[in-house]
Amino acid sequence: MTRKLFVVSTIAFWIAVTGLGTTSVWWLPTGQASAQAREKIISPADLAKHTSPENCWMAIRGAVYDLSTYLPEHPSRPDIVLPWCGKEASEAYNTKMKGRPHSPYADELLAKYRIGSFAKVP
Repeated sequence: MTRKLFVVSTIAFWIAVTGLGTTSVWWLPTGQASAQAREKIISPADLAKHTSPENCWMAIRGAVYDLSTYLPEHPSRPDIVLPWCGKEASEAYNTKMKGRPHSPYADELLAKYRIGSFAKVP
């Protein structure tokens, strides 16, 4: 009786594990793929339309960020950041134009403003 109970419970356990594993294999990547498919691709021409403090987009490391609402909160003077609105600003972001990188906290904060991917011109 004990051996039968062991065999049945072991089989039931592996059926449950296999079912959960199959579900995650088939469902999770689809959700991730559809999220990536929905991401907006922003061209250089479209990026160039967003150059004002009230409408400031920047391309940084292949992504585009709408920093309009963040500009008033930025720790530096606005005139340091504003020239990069509507442009590819990876080098400026990576070096702060002084040869030093932004903090990991700045990278985390930047992610909140991502609106799409930057379509580089070949």
